[in-house]
Amino acid sequence: MNNNFSTLPEAGQSCPMVSFVNLISGKWAIPILYRLMVIDAPVRFSDLQRAVHPITQKELTRQLRQFESRKLLTRQVFAEVPPRVEYQITELGKSLRPTLDSLAHWMRENGGELEGEKPLPTRFAAKSVRAR
Repeated sequence: MNNNFSTLPEAGQSCPMVSFVNLISGKWAIPILYRLMVIDAPVRFSDLQRAVHPITQKELTRQLRQFESRKLLTRQVFAEVPPRVEYQITELGKSLRPTLDSLAHWMRENGGELEGEKPLPTRFAAKSVRAR
């Protein structure tokens, strides 16, 4: 087996894998990030909520705030009535794409061997979202 792991952290140092899992933790984190990567354009809150249905407004707001604070996406508020807010993935957020693609590939290849899991389709079935 090929070990491509970096050196394990010293005692008392944080583990990069734990930090990564904390970054993308939550049921909706990966679907939200991946949707923003696929769209790769500013998207309104309501369009994003429809794209990752059945997420609640509260959960989407919480997750988007967390990603914004970590600089994975930008939030732009327009001074209009009614207010308009758009979100867009940043270059830092886009840099997660190869990692998420590899996780999706692993699930397609191995998901059937996991107890209780059904294999994923070979192509990501994205819902259509209008970029404004």
